[in-house]
Amino acid sequence: MTSLLLQAFIYLCAAVIAVPIAKRLGLGSVLGYLIAGIIIGPATGLVGSETQDIQHFAEFGVVMMLFLVGLELDPKTLWAMRNKLLGLGTFQVAGTAGIVMGFGMWFGLSWSVALAVGLVFSLSSTAIVLQTLKEKNLMKSDGGQNSFSVLLFQDIAVIPMLALIPLLALPELMNTGDAANEAAHSSYSLIDGLAGWQVTLVTIAAIAIVVVGGHYLSRPLFRFIATAKLREVFTAAALLLVIGIAILMTLVGLSPALGTFLAGVVLANSEFRHELESDIEPFKGLLLGLFFITVGAGINFGLLFSEFSTILGLTIGLMGLKALVLLAIAFVFKMRLSDKWLFSLGLAQAGEFGFVLLSFSVQNAVIPVDLADQLLLVVAMSMMLTPALFILFDKVVLPMTNKTQTRKDDIITEKGTAIIAGHGRFGQIINRTLIASGYKTVVIDQQADLIEGMRKFGVQVFYGDATRLDLLHAAGIHEAKLLVVAIDEPEQAIKLIKQARLEHPDIHIVARARDRIEVYRLYYAGANDIVRETFDSAVRASQYALESLGMTRPKAIKQMQKFVEHDRKGLREMAEVWQEDVDNFENKELIDVAKNLNAQLNELMKEDQAELQEELQQAEQVKP
Repeated sequence: MTSLLLQAFIYLCAAVIAVPIAKRLGLGSVLGYLIAGIIIGPATGLVGSETQDIQHFAEFGVVMMLFLVGLELDPKTLWAMRNKLLGLGTFQVAGTAGIVMGFGMWFGLSWSVALAVGLVFSLSSTAIVLQTLKEKNLMKSDGGQNSFSVLLFQDIAVIPMLALIPLLALPELMNTGDAANEAAHSSYSLIDGLAGWQVTLVTIAAIAIVVVGGHYLSRPLFRFIATAKLREVFTAAALLLVIGIAILMTLVGLSPALGTFLAGVVLANSEFRHELESDIEPFKGLLLGLFFITVGAGINFGLLFSEFSTILGLTIGLMGLKALVLLAIAFVFKMRLSDKWLFSLGLAQAGEFGFVLLSFSVQNAVIPVDLADQLLLVVAMSMMLTPALFILFDKVVLPMTNKTQTRKDDIITEKGTAIIAGHGRFGQIINRTLIASGYKTVVIDQQADLIEGMRKFGVQVFYGDATRLDLLHAAGIHEAKLLVVAIDEPEQAIKLIKQARLEHPDIHIVARARDRIEVYRLYYAGANDIVRETFDSAVRASQYALESLGMTRPKAIKQMQKFVEHDRKGLREMAEVWQEDVDNFENKELIDVAKNLNAQLNELMKEDQAELQEELQQAEQVKP
C-alpha cells in the first residue's frame, strides 16, 4: 500500500511541477507531461518496471477522450464527414504503410515484416494531436477537422490490422512468440476458436448492442439514476458505461476507443450529454496526463544512446516521410496553405496504438524482438517531438503562411456607410440588420470557403486582410461612419482598431470581445462600444431566472436594465485602472474598484426590495 501511494505521489508531483512550467514557457501540456516522465524515469530512476503496467491502464484516457469527442458529434455530422473520413484516411494509411513497406524491403526486411512495420507507422497519436488541437483552439479549423477525420479512420483501421497481423507470422520466430501468445490467449475472449463467419456475426452483434443499447436503454437508465439526486452515483454510472463498452469491444477483438466513440455519437443528442461530459472530463484529463508521463518514463535511454544515430535517423526519416505523404494528400484535396501545414506537421508522428501493434506483432511471431525494441523507441521519440512541431507551426509556419496565402485579396470596388471586418456568426447578424435597415455595408473576411458560401446566397463579402491600410482606404474608411470589428484573433482586432482610429479619429468603432481582459485591451486601442460574446444572452437568462422566482416581467426587465447600465459604467472604471503587464489578482487598485462596484450594485438592486417583496406576497395570495 505504501509503495502504491509513493508511486502515485511521484507521478502527481512530477505532473504538478513540470506541466505549469511547460505551459508558461509556451511548450504546451503534452510536452510538459513527457518531460516529467523522462525526469522521474530514465533521468532519476524514481519509477521503473511498473511503468509499462501503468501505461496499459493510462491508455484508458484515450478511450475516454474518444467518448467525449463522440459526444460532440451527432450522427448527421458524422455522416457529413464521410468523404473526408474515407478519402483522407484511406490515402494516408495506405500511402504511408505502402511507402514504409517499400523502404523496409529496400533495407533488407522480408515483405511480411516490412508490411507489419508499415502498418504500425501509418498510425498517428490521437491523444497528443487532439489534446494539442484543443489547447490551441485549432479543432474547428479545416486543418483540425481534416486531422480528426484521419485519426478517426486510423482508429477504425486498427481492427483489420489486428486481423491481418497474425497471418504474417514467420516460422523462424514461432518459438520466441509462444510464451507471449500463451499469455495473450489466457485473457478472456468471445471469439477464440470461432470460424470467420462466426467472428463477423459476433462483431456485428457487439456494435449493434452499443448503438441500439445506447439509443434505447441509456436514457431510461440515466433518468432512473438522476432520481437519486446524487452526483457521485451519476459519475459512477458514466464510468460504468464507458468501461463496460471498452470491455465488450476488447472481448470481440475490436478497438475500445472505437466502441466508446460510437457510444458517444449515439448519445450526442441525449439530454444527459453535458452531465456525462462534466463527469468524464476530469478522469480523461488525468489518465491522458498519466499516459504521456509513462511514454516519457518508458524510453530506454540505454538502447537509445547505444544506437543513437540509428534511432534518431529512423525517427526523423519517419516523420519526414509521413509529413510528405500528408502534404501530398493536402494538395490533392486543395486545402488552404496554413491548413496544409497543420495537417502535415500535426500527424507526422507514430501513435500510441503503435505500442499495441508492436506488442501484438511480437506475440504473433511477426516482428523480431530486437527490431521491435528499436521501433518502440522510434514511436516514443516521434511522439516526444510532436509538441515541437506544433510550436514550429505556431511560431514560424503560421506567420509565414498568413502572409503568403494562395488566394489574393479581392479588389474592393464599393464603399459603404459601415465597414464590417469579419463575417462569422457575430458579423453576419450585424450585416443583415444594417442592410435591412437601408444602410450600405462593406464586409471583409479571410475565410475563403465562408465567402464562397455567402456569395451563393447573394451576400457580397470581399476576401482580404482588413488590417491592410490599402483595403481600408478602398472600403472608404475616411467616409464611413461605423467600423464593426468581428475578427476572431484579438491581436488582429486591436491592430485594426488602432489603424482605423489613426486614419479616421471620429469613426465610431464597435468591437467584439470574449472576456473582460479583451474588453480592457480593446478599450485602450480605441473602441467605442465593446460587446462581450455571452453577456447579452446571460442577461436574458438572468431575466428569465428572476421571472421564474416570482418577479413580474416588467420588474425583471427593469432590474436587468439597471444591471446592464451599472456593468457598462463599471467596465469603463475598471479599464481605467487595468494594467496589461500586471496580474489582475495583484492589481490592488483594480481589486478595490471591483469591490466598490459590487457594493454599489447590491445597493442599486435593493432599492425597490420592499416593493418587490410586497408584489411577491400579493402573487402568493392570488394563487388558488
